[in-house]
Amino acid sequence: MLNQVDIYTDGACRGNPGPGGWAAILRYQDNETLLNGAEADTTNNRMELQAAISALQNLKHPYAVVLTTDSRYLMDGIQQWLPNWKKNGWKTAAKKPVKNDDLWRQLDKLVEEHHITWKWVKGHSGHVENERVDRLANEAIDNLLL
Repeated sequence: MLNQVDIYTDGACRGNPGPGGWAAILRYQDNETLLNGAEADTTNNRMELQAAISALQNLKHPYAVVLTTDSRYLMDGIQQWLPNWKKNGWKTAAKKPVKNDDLWRQLDKLVEEHHITWKWVKGHSGHVENERVDRLANEAIDNLLL
């Protein structure tokens, strides 16, 4: 039986593209780890993916993960689109290259290491951890722009 880690992620972007930030909260038993980072020229979708990737990269062993996000792009991509993209050689149903495939490929490898339950919450709806990761992602942008 795997130990459970709760992860909350968010990405933010000022302009799209523009300066962006990502953040994650990882909770294991009584321990909490906060992660965040920023990039000068990116998109919101890339930051959403980077938040999940960075959180999962932080795990040193296989876990039962409950990952909560407000990103439909991340949720739909991982749960619906990814199997077909892989089957179609990283092409969309319209035979075009998958956007952000570098990050999707990283995430795909990390997902295989854990048993992940994906949860979606509406952004800016008062969900405590989602509001925290939103603030942390925006703080990362603020620090980048200093």
